[in-house]
Parts: sequence; structure tokens; C-alpha cells
Amino acid sequence: MKSKMKFEDALVELKEIIKKLESGNLPLEDSIKLFQEGTELISFSHKKLSEIRKKVEILVEKNGETAFEDFEPES
Repeated sequence: MKSKMKFEDALVELKEIIKKLESGNLPLEDSIKLFQEGTELISFSHKKLSEIRKKVEILVEKNGETAFEDFEPES
């Protein structure tokens, strides 16, 4: 997998892999190879999302001043 791959590109590639696997027209070895590539793309995507999540900041106003706070998703 390319180390400089963008998150969006990984999703596009993953969707293509899913289409191919769902077609049911692939030999077993090809299916296994695509499955492995898909799991690598999923892992990559999770890692990217975690990195992005850490960088997200919310602009908030405190005591009339603007401040940045770490993003805390609602549960």
C-alpha cells in the first residue's frame, strides 16, 4: 500500500475490492488476495481517521475570547 495514499483514495479502492468480491466470479486465490488488500485498506483508514480526530479542534468562545479545544465527540 502506498504510504502517501489519501483517505478518500483508500475508500475508493476498498469499494472496488468489495464489488469484485461480491461478484463471486473470482478464483479463490484472487479472492484471498483482494480480501487481504481490503483488510489493509481498512486498517489504514482507521489509522488515518484516528490521526485526523486528534488534530480536529473546535473553535469556542470563552469569556469573550476565542480559544481552541480538542474535539470531544458526543457519546
